[in-house]
Amino acid sequence: MTLRVGPPYGARVELRGRKLGILIACKPDQPGFLHGLGLAGAAMKRGVNVYLYCIDEAVAGVADSELQKLKAAGLNLYACAYGAHKRNIALTDYATFAGLTVVNDIIAGTDKFVSFN
Repeated sequence: MTLRVGPPYGARVELRGRKLGILIACKPDQPGFLHGLGLAGAAMKRGVNVYLYCIDEAVAGVADSELQKLKAAGLNLYACAYGAHKRNIALTDYATFAGLTVVNDIIAGTDKFVSFN
């Protein structure tokens, strides 16, 4: 019998090229919003392709300066068009405004998917 020896515990895993989906539903002033941005930024630094979708209260944060910095660095940023309409938020070029089919595509097309509510 041959034993396979894997990488040592705590070894760095190569993430470059992997895909991460993030859904944020909380207000921009809540910790979950900031944690979602922090995760997105950390993942992007490791070479992960990040797809972030703002829904519900998070739609109000698409103009957030930190979020826009991440977008300028390559973040794929989407926002709920219906949520923006319900909150009288103009559809701008801060994000790609789309419907829930995009969330479905992000869930189905990424290696990992997390949500912050």
